[in-house]
Amino acid sequence: MKSKSTTALLALFLGGLGIHRFYLGQNILGILYLVFCWTFIPAFIALIDFFAFLFMSEHRFNYKYNLRTGF
Repeated sequence: MKSKSTTALLALFLGGLGIHRFYLGQNILGILYLVFCWTFIPAFIALIDFFAFLFMSEHRFNYKYNLRTGF
């Protein structure tokens, strides 16, 4: 079961490399982040992801990323 706080911290510190996307099982997005990391665009998107994960409810996170086990 994936953790919302771990995902948010990965997005903040290693998000420019897409590590948080690999953690969530979104490997295609993770590879895209890695391929374009030299442009710093993934780092900006990861910062937005950080705030999105930070303010997302635990219920919504579980529904979206933990195979709907949050019920």
